Amino acid sequence: MQGIKKSTRQILESNRKRNSPLRSEFILCAHNIRSMYNVGSLFRSADAFDIHELWLSGFTPSPPRPEITKTALGAEETVEWRQIDDLNQSIRILKNNGYTICGLEQTFGSISINSYKPQSSKICLILGNEVTGIDDEVLSLIDQFLEIPQFGEKHSLNVSVAAGIGIYAFFDKLC
Repeated sequence: MQGIKKSTRQILESNRKRNSPLRSEFILCAHNIRSMYNVGSLFRSADAFDIHELWLSGFTPSPPRPEITKTALGAEETVEWRQIDDLNQSIRILKNNGYTICGLEQTFGSISINSYKPQSSKICLILGNEVTGIDDEVLSLIDQFLEIPQFGEKHSLNVSVAAGIGIYAFFDKLC
């Protein structure tokens, strides 16, 4: 039956038989993401990998918004999420609870995400603004900076694409 597409019902049945290693503790934090379409896409990726929680902080918009729903396709209803008012304080609480805070950002100290070896599944992956990246005041709270290897002329990816790559990299490492 190779080459025959599964129905959406068959896909859902297959998905329900799987267990994601990101379900119990992995947090994706979207800080100061401007585009509601990017936020909707983050919800879709969060749902696809069944992550523990999606945090929306700073001026990142939150549901209900038609623009988010357009790209989330209902994932804003299936993904656990919360609006974070004080990201710095929330990060400190995570650290006190044994979380490693990773920032998806190109810094002088960043390492390639494919070479990173997490010490536990308690991970919070922070994404920054589409243009300016992670805010300077948040940078000092990050334990490990990770970057996606790139080989072309452009030096960045759309934040929702980068999030999908980042989530998959952790999924692959924690399986």
